[in-house]
Amino acid sequence: MDFDAFLGLCPKIKNIPLPAEASHLKMVPPYRKELLNLQKGAIEKAKKAGVLALFYPDSSRQAKFVLMLRKTYKGVHSAQVSFPGGKLEKQDGSLQAAALRETHEEVGVPIYDMEVLCGFSEIYIPPSNFYVYPFLALTKNRPLFKPQDSEVELLIEVDLETLLHHEALKTSKVNTSYGVEAEVPAFILNGHVVWGATAMILSEIKDVLKQLI
Repeated sequence: MDFDAFLGLCPKIKNIPLPAEASHLKMVPPYRKELLNLQKGAIEKAKKAGVLALFYPDSSRQAKFVLMLRKTYKGVHSAQVSFPGGKLEKQDGSLQAAALRETHEEVGVPIYDMEVLCGFSEIYIPPSNFYVYPFLALTKNRPLFKPQDSEVELLIEVDLETLLHHEALKTSKVNTSYGVEAEVPAFILNGHVVWGATAMILSEIKDVLKQLI
């Protein structure tokens, strides 16, 4: 999609009712309900995080957004594809501020270059006991990305048109946070399997944009 066409849609995005669970359910891993039941006691003390779906033009003025392949480490989200973002810290005035700060730290885009358009529906992540709050943002020029060495293995720049195409939706076998392989609904983006909470967020963004095109 041409980035200027995407900009034309942006004012309308704020007025679309969020489909929330209707979109999330399309990409829910089959074991999620069981995990939610196991986490009933922990949910009340869940931490909060903000993530950013950052859209921008490439050199041909096509609309793209950026995802990250996280480093391999001893943690529940090791080597997974995610949005830039992270935990709400004391110095953050809001979840939106946390998403902007973490995006700057992880991919190097200055905070003053990013314009947040709106928030999307929050998602609970059982393995890490986090509520994640997504925000859609844009920058009107192609960013000079500077990935954070300690956190980011690879930046994945995805054409918006790829997300909107039905062929991006697949079922894929993945290694879960619990050391078990499972068949899950996923987006295949630039050859990477995007599943779990990131896929659920992308599903809602996709469904909102589809209503406007």
